[in-house]
Amino acid sequence: MPLGLRRKKKFTTKETSRLVEGEQTNAAGGSLPSLPAPTCRLVFHTQLAHGSATGRVENFSSIRELYAKIAGVFEISPSEILYCTLNTPKVDMGKLLGAQIGLEDFIFAHVKGIKKEVNVYKSEDSLGLTITDNGAGYAFIKRIKDGSIVDSVKTICVGDHIEAINGETIVGWRHFDVAKKLKELKKEELFTLKLIEPKRAFDMEPRSKAGKSSTGRIGTGRETLRLRSKGPATVEEVPSETKAKAIEKVDDLLELYMGIRDIDLATTMFEAGKDKDNPDKFAVALDETLGDFAFPDEFVFDVWRVIGDAKQG
Repeated sequence: MPLGLRRKKKFTTKETSRLVEGEQTNAAGGSLPSLPAPTCRLVFHTQLAHGSATGRVENFSSIRELYAKIAGVFEISPSEILYCTLNTPKVDMGKLLGAQIGLEDFIFAHVKGIKKEVNVYKSEDSLGLTITDNGAGYAFIKRIKDGSIVDSVKTICVGDHIEAINGETIVGWRHFDVAKKLKELKKEELFTLKLIEPKRAFDMEPRSKAGKSSTGRIGTGRETLRLRSKGPATVEEVPSETKAKAIEKVDDLLELYMGIRDIDLATTMFEAGKDKDNPDKFAVALDETLGDFAFPDEFVFDVWRVIGDAKQG
């Protein structure tokens, strides 16, 4: 199907044995299986980012299952978890946990902290926000552009969960829906954001503009556990340097065209195109797997170029 004729779809009791004081960050292991799904016992260590004892989690295949496991360890509700970072308790958007976890990665869970309500005057078309989500219904701010409207509002920080826009609750929305809603706000008008910042240790900095790259989130080991919304998790090799750079470029294009960053979405797009021999077949594959995004043709062409460059090495 030619790109110009692509159909657009609408967006539519405490067990102390589970907590180990002063535990080291090396994950328990054993030999890795060659089967698609991990059959050995994979155990990951976890803490609450603002400070806690060390716990262990295992037997999860999706982000939601992981959050439920972490919540069970620390006796909190899964809805309290905003997102997780790998190997750092800081709000580091380059270390966000996505669909892949290095087998030696240490998981830090960031939970809900202070609520705040902020009024912002939209004096320009672009707010300077990049949005992402945790894969479980919470969208949050991943990046603030220097010199932008939001950059001047110092109470808005990277890592803040956007709970509502102009009184409309957006919990459960995907990042692209939130970005679209913000983009459609009228210029020269005031709007209100209800935000929840992650609970922080006293020595952590509250505001940061960083967070462009997501590739640093995978551990230094050669294999990772890939989480899936459907089906079992699988142990996979860490992407090659060429593939990782291509995926990061696709993630850059997502930010440029859609105002979101999502390394897992970028990976899915790369996988959809790596075995296609022309852009029309790639476009059809995107429509079949990611049609709800309704990607513009120019974006699809740019992503195809990135994939083509990666194929050529």
